[in-house]
Amino acid sequence: LLHLKQEALFISGGIVLFLIALKMIFPPARRDEEPNEEPFIVPLATPMIAGPSVLATLLVLVSTQPEQIWNWFAALLIAWSITAAVLLCAPAIARVLKEKGSMAVERLMGMLLVMVAVQMLLNGIEHYMKH
Repeated sequence: LLHLKQEALFISGGIVLFLIALKMIFPPARRDEEPNEEPFIVPLATPMIAGPSVLATLLVLVSTQPEQIWNWFAALLIAWSITAAVLLCAPAIARVLKEKGSMAVERLMGMLLVMVAVQMLLNGIEHYMKH
């Protein structure tokens, strides 16, 4: 409907993920906020569950392998179920990790997100160069 090419989905999804990951790894220093602010977990969870990067990934997967659409749908439901379980257990996880542990997990997830973003970007550039 939008005439989007697979390469555009890879590259744009990679850029969005990369920008989010950079904010996770290097949070902006604001002097007017309390030092005990919440970790940057919601912006990680939202794009990975229902944001543009997931839509881009699903569009790419369905466009490259349309015969597997029900497998992608099942994988999406399983991922949502696991995410729901983790989010329901979040208060208990936060009590165990405490503040420093939460910040360490945030930075680790940011690094992981950077790697995923760079790989998506490289895949998009590779596909573009081939075509």
